[in-house]
Amino acid sequence: MTAKVIILKRKFEGTPTLDNFKIVEEKLRPLQQGEFLVEARYISVDPYQRVYPPKVGQTMLSEQVAKVIESQNNDFPVGSSVVGEWGWRTHTIAKDVAGEFCLRKPRLLTGYDGLSRSLALSVLGMPGNAAYFGLLHMGKPMKGNTVVVSSAAGGVGTIVGQIAKIKGCKAVGITSSVEKGERLVKEVGYDHYVSYNSKNFEKDLSKATKDTVHCYFDSVGGEISSSVLAKMKKFGRVVICGAISTYNSKIKATASEVQTTVKVQHLVMEGFKVTRFKDQWDEGIQQNLQWLKEGRLKPFEHIVDGFTNTPNAFIGMFAGQNFGKTIVRVG
Repeated sequence: MTAKVIILKRKFEGTPTLDNFKIVEEKLRPLQQGEFLVEARYISVDPYQRVYPPKVGQTMLSEQVAKVIESQNNDFPVGSSVVGEWGWRTHTIAKDVAGEFCLRKPRLLTGYDGLSRSLALSVLGMPGNAAYFGLLHMGKPMKGNTVVVSSAAGGVGTIVGQIAKIKGCKAVGITSSVEKGERLVKEVGYDHYVSYNSKNFEKDLSKATKDTVHCYFDSVGGEISSSVLAKMKKFGRVVICGAISTYNSKIKATASEVQTTVKVQHLVMEGFKVTRFKDQWDEGIQQNLQWLKEGRLKPFEHIVDGFTNTPNAFIGMFAGQNFGKTIVRVG
């Protein structure tokens, strides 16, 4: 068996390009006891891969949904679907051990009757749990609160807005365009949207929030976030999930001073990596699955076909080509 593998060819400098990646082939040895061979079905593409790249020459990090095609491990029988941290590769000799980045062991997919297995990389995976735990365990909004979400049309943001609405909150999404904003309202269920590319961004934000923000779920950072912080209500909570506006910058990022606002408004600002909740992982998955089956939570996925298009999907994500979670369908 020969696997196709996408490795990091050269370090990122600014926005990723195709020159950063290389597809190589890897001859796989026979399985040993306790191992199982998986064939990728769906591969996850995420912003964190830009922030935490592998060393040059190593496989790009990510989770994937795969099918077991050979096994020397009774817990992972042939034909079963499994999600694991195997990166950008078509075939992998896997073991029942935790991945180095996501810190979770491979997991068999159960309860997916009538549902796409790709959901294990979106609403029923890391993005879903980032939204669930980040908003409810850290943001702690109450019914009637105004929740603002940056990168609202992304893989996490489309879920955060829906959970906010489930909890009876007013949801305001910040995104890049009118087209995406209209989809946020019509399809995702946000109450209002604000385009950060609008020349009237500050006025639009004030109108949408009435200058009263109780909870801010931030995945962007920079001046956009500084603007939102200035409209926070006293004792508001700021959840920092990411800072994608800075990931491709070649110069040191700068933003307006916010410490005074944090002090005067008694704000609580806290960042997190979703692996912080690895011991509670199933809580988020099961709740999101329940909401999904009840029709209260909808998945939004941007599917790109073809393993060799994985770098293009990654680059396109930073160009804003996606609405929802970017996922590569291998076959």
